Amino acid sequence: MKLENILKAVSPLQVIGDENLEVTGIHMDSRMVKNGFMFVAVKGTQTDGHNYIPKAIENGATVIVCEQLPEKQETHITYVQLADTEDAVGKLATTFYGDPTSKLDLIGVTGTNGKTTIATLLYNMFRSFGYKVGLVSTVCNYIDGEAIPTEHTTPDPITLNQLLGRMADEGCKYAFMEVSSHSVVQKRISGLRFVGGIFTNITRDHLDYHKTFENYLKAKKAFFDGLPKQAFALTNADDKNGLVMTQNTKAKVATYSLHTMCDFKGKVLEDSFDGMLLDINNREVNVQFIGRFNASNLLAVYGAACLLGKKPEDVLLKLSTLRPVCGRFDAKRSPKGYTAIVDYAHTPDALVNVLETIHEVLRGRGHVITVVGAGGNRDKGKRPLMAQESVKRSDKVIITSDNPRFEEPQDIINDMLNGLNKAEMKKVISIVDRKEAIRTACMLAQPQDVILVAGKGHETYQDVKGVKSHFDDKEVLDEIFKGEQ
Repeated sequence: MKLENILKAVSPLQVIGDENLEVTGIHMDSRMVKNGFMFVAVKGTQTDGHNYIPKAIENGATVIVCEQLPEKQETHITYVQLADTEDAVGKLATTFYGDPTSKLDLIGVTGTNGKTTIATLLYNMFRSFGYKVGLVSTVCNYIDGEAIPTEHTTPDPITLNQLLGRMADEGCKYAFMEVSSHSVVQKRISGLRFVGGIFTNITRDHLDYHKTFENYLKAKKAFFDGLPKQAFALTNADDKNGLVMTQNTKAKVATYSLHTMCDFKGKVLEDSFDGMLLDINNREVNVQFIGRFNASNLLAVYGAACLLGKKPEDVLLKLSTLRPVCGRFDAKRSPKGYTAIVDYAHTPDALVNVLETIHEVLRGRGHVITVVGAGGNRDKGKRPLMAQESVKRSDKVIITSDNPRFEEPQDIINDMLNGLNKAEMKKVISIVDRKEAIRTACMLAQPQDVILVAGKGHETYQDVKGVKSHFDDKEVLDEIFKGEQ
């Protein structure tokens, strides 16, 4: 694409050099630059892309987009100076990849918990309706049936537009996307057009990055502030900040709830570890999901599908066929007669939701054993809270490693234990080795008991000192179950 056409998306302060160049690619990482590429220098949280301009030129960049022009300018390079490259990179990428969100309907899902479940279930539902559909999620990205591995909840703007561009080119009608708070602040979604936004809930998370809960809330709200008036904004009326999210949006606001008057109202009529009977807008439906938080997630899915024009009766029929997302309240029955649940819960609130759901279904007929850890190099303030919530709602807690990253696992465990008093400590043992911790929980469990293995969910690795080694909670449980037969 001609440089002059790409630059129509932004307002350059100045352009030095040839605007008639053919640009063959665009990147923010100088290592990924090839001949004829545009390199966009962005001041990131870790490094400043301006320091890598010489490397980008060495690798073949012919266009440099920057906020500060280098002192020494190469005569064969075109320099584009902008006031804010972080904001511009998404707009440049959207233009370069053919404005993909003008060719498909993009729906964003944001909130602390439930994003993956809601986005994935909508993806599965609309595929079952017969559409080609894309998914951008924590677990995996999909272009219809093709899996594209992912490393971040929301990719960088160039990767994201490239992915959405492929979805559009391959005929996807819809794309469902998790929108993280980081991606809003870092303007990774800049330039994208959403036809709808869904809010799940908001609780303490990512304070290592946002510093305060207010900043975190503002990041989520900014997504809804940016929706166009033709879009819908579907919000959870059961969350105290649900209506705060949509108070300044131009989009059409709709609500869902298990407890209050709303557009999409639900009620749990029956529940067990095999599923639930729900009432949704005065119609009953059996679903293969467990727990009130999943009932809330399913209401969001139902509401979004209806807002996208699907008939309520058709949506209910599809809801009854959907299955839980990998690693999200994933229940397995042991040969010994206890139930093991693998869940991604890695915040205090998520642990509360999962453990309270277990108690609602268990109804005192067995004990609850929780295996839990906390990730390294992340918000340390939530560690003692996670231990406290686990102990309050469990008969036994085994504190272990999650992804220690560059911290010592025992230091993380100690941070969690620091939140407990002497009486609470009597319920707790700590085992650094996660596999051994899960094995110990299984040895302690009796028929009717429930083991919650929390924190990693769908993940198939342990991140230790920068090395990701294979580790899958579900595989560990399968191995233990085989030994019980």
